Amino acid sequence: MSEAKGQKGKLSTGKRRRQRQWGALLTGRRMVVAVTLLLVALAGAGGWWAWSGGHVERVAGKLHWRLIAATSQLGFKVDEILVVGRRETRQEDLLKAVRLARGAPILAFDLKAAKARVEKLPWVKTATVERMLPNTILLNVEERQPIAIWQHKGEFALIDHTGEVIMRDGLARFADLIVVVGKEAPKRASSLLQMLSAAPELIPFVKAAQWVGERRWNLRLKGGIDVRLPEADAAAAWQRLADYERAHRVLERDVQVLDLRIPDRLIVRKTPRPENEKKKGQET
Repeated sequence: MSEAKGQKGKLSTGKRRRQRQWGALLTGRRMVVAVTLLLVALAGAGGWWAWSGGHVERVAGKLHWRLIAATSQLGFKVDEILVVGRRETRQEDLLKAVRLARGAPILAFDLKAAKARVEKLPWVKTATVERMLPNTILLNVEERQPIAIWQHKGEFALIDHTGEVIMRDGLARFADLIVVVGKEAPKRASSLLQMLSAAPELIPFVKAAQWVGERRWNLRLKGGIDVRLPEADAAAAWQRLADYERAHRVLERDVQVLDLRIPDRLIVRKTPRPENEKKKGQET
């Protein structure tokens, strides 16, 4: 299996090879026409008894595989599998899903079945599988784009923008992604990120988001600050927090909760001080 980066690259090694391929292709086409005419002749000569008895169907099946074997001898067999678009999917997983060995008759390969198997792989969103006669299979995959880690009932999963789970193990390298919490959170993660983009300068502060009451988000920022967003027009509230941050550096203060649920107002709850610090402050 080879992979294309940018351009697909050359599929032939020279003029002489191309001439041989075209010659083989023309010969293969002649064989297809000849076999088709033979099937028509058999149908006319055999009469109604042949059709009703399934005789023609059996003969056609045998001739079909004889034709496949003949085209293989003419060079119509798999010499290369060219892959475009693979980044996260392991090469061995793709090969296992394609189920095609080098040297196999290329015209016998079931493209639709291979496509269905490849699209069952965790990272693959869509795939196309094509023959590039005489000897190449082109596999083009579009992989899922991870956007968040979903936490639910103590378990974690990597999800894409549709909320589909990509994988549940080996998530350490995706630790920089936002964590979304709640049963319905995956379906709403994409719209959450779109909302957060209204104030992109605050996005690096966001560590997690919890879908609350099936109607709104609570955010957990770095430093342990909780931001409570409203059910309606959360983007405007988020932008309001960005304005407060630019003007007052509120995220750098000793703050525990920032409540934005009331329009045009920011309610701030400060971090409670330990009892020993309060007493010390009173004594001085």
